[in-house]
Amino acid sequence: MAKPTSALDWCIVRLGEDHNWWVAETSDPVRWDVDGLSIIDPRQVAHLVELVDALRDYGFDQDLFEAAFILFRIDKDLGSGKVRLKRVKESIFESEEKLFALPDILDEENGPYADLLDHLTRCRVKMLNDLFNFESKLTVDEVEDEIREEQNTHFIEGKAVHTFSELSAILDFMPEGIDSDEEQPSKAVEEEDDDLPTLDAEEEEKLKNDESLKWDEDGDEEKDGDEEKKGDEDEEKEEEAGEEEEKPRRKSRGKR
Repeated sequence: MAKPTSALDWCIVRLGEDHNWWVAETSDPVRWDVDGLSIIDPRQVAHLVELVDALRDYGFDQDLFEAAFILFRIDKDLGSGKVRLKRVKESIFESEEKLFALPDILDEENGPYADLLDHLTRCRVKMLNDLFNFESKLTVDEVEDEIREEQNTHFIEGKAVHTFSELSAILDFMPEGIDSDEEQPSKAVEEEDDDLPTLDAEEEEKLKNDESLKWDEDGDEEKDGDEEKKGDEDEEKEEEAGEEEEKPRRKSRGKR
């Protein structure tokens, strides 16, 4: 028996006012409802690949990530902020093409994208518990509840949550009261000096001659140097005076 639905071979996407891409039309309108259907653009794909790389030591499954998306490349620019995309069989992590990624949400509860959200949340929780000494271990339920609360606010306001925002909320999640800059603190301390700006020769020379930037100790050192120099000069004078005294005096010749 033939399948009653067609395959998703292409889709047309539009650039929204939020500078995110949203699906406007698909080749499979029966199964795919385009109302609020978002798609991740190549720039966002690259950013997500970078974020999940930090989770590899905490059980991240690359195959699970790949299975959660349907990939497309640009086929034609339709103008007016719309682009036609064509489906491709590529790897998000290995392809050199600029790919769009559509989350597979046909089964919102038990589909591959739903599995990915749960998987990423668990990996993120493991990483945070490893990096920080919380009074009590962070749990998956706590993270999900906090993220869901924020998403519900958007739904109440009638705003669709973009896929990229949904994934970023998990991958960037930090408990309240914890600064994200404190993540991997030992590494941050080691690289602190590397973050200093590099000065060219002209700027460096200006800083050297700027009196307002000199430490107080510089003045003390100069003072000590002047006193030492003065002491050396006094000592040289005393030595010269001693040498004069040591010279034999000429005997005066009397008249004969």
